Formats: sequence, structure tokens, C-alpha cells
Amino acid sequence: MATTPVSVETREVVRCEFCKLVQFRTSNSLCRKCHKPLDNEEPAPLPQLVTSQPAAPSAEAGLQVSQQVRDIRRARHMSQRQLAGRMQVPRTYISKIENGKAVPTLGSLERLAAALGVHICQLVRDERSRRDEEVAAILADPFLAEIATLLPHLSLVHRTLLSGAVRDAAMGHRRTA
Repeated sequence: MATTPVSVETREVVRCEFCKLVQFRTSNSLCRKCHKPLDNEEPAPLPQLVTSQPAAPSAEAGLQVSQQVRDIRRARHMSQRQLAGRMQVPRTYISKIENGKAVPTLGSLERLAAALGVHICQLVRDERSRRDEEVAAILADPFLAEIATLLPHLSLVHRTLLSGAVRDAAMGHRRTA
């Protein structure tokens, strides 16, 4: 009896590092169960888009919006529940916005501004721009603009006297009205 040499193909047995399945190596070297690579080597990282500014909104911007929402809501004498009803959202969402735990989307900011009866710019402005607007509104009055130009030339005593006289005049006007 003659023996003929037979070529037996050997197949590599491997274990998947992810799902732990023991299997023969496939032609594409991917696991039969989880389809992850069977090689222990890390796959080459995919190219990442590099931006100059962070994609996520900063916490500081969120806090400015939250403070503005709270201040305007309180100035309008509205409760969180009333504001939420106008926006048709849960009251807890308003609370999260005011506490800086949620940053509203642009659509939510538009609805929030409409519910508060303000322009959307008032919700996203910072403290400096708000102060500049208040100063501009005060200086728009000719009487107050004239007083503002004279105040730097007054001593502390004269400023106190002027302030007291204006206060007394305003309180006297309230009593007679």
C-alpha cells in the first residue's frame, strides 16, 4: 500500500478580544460575531476635523443666558411655571436653563424670547453690553445728560446734597400725585 502525501491546509484558531468568541481566522480577519478586527493591533485613527474654537458652547455663555432668562422672567413677574406654559415645555426645563444645567438651542431661545416678550438679543447679551445700553438710555434724556457732564466737577458733599434734593423732590411728587 502506497502512501500518498496529502497537503492539509492548517487554519489559525483565534479568539476575538471583544466578544471572546474562539474561531478560525476569516479571510477578512474580522470576527464572525461582532465584526471587529481579530488582530490585536489598534486600527489607524480616523482623521479628525480641527477647529480653532471649541464646538461645545462655553459654560460662561450658558451662565449669561441663564442669568438673563431669570432676570427678565422676574422683571415680568412670571413664575417658571407660567413661562413654561407659554413655551409649552416642562417647568423643569426652565429651571435647568436658569440654573445653567441646560443650554437652550437656537429654536428654544427664539421661543423663550417670544414667551418673555423680548428680542432674542436680550437673552444672549453680556453684562457690559447691558450696562452700555442703560447708560445710552440715561444719556438720551437731555436733563440727565447735562447733569452727567456736571457730576465729575462736584465734590462728594455736593453730590450727596444733589442726590438728597432729587430724592426729596421725587418723594414729594409721589405724595402729591
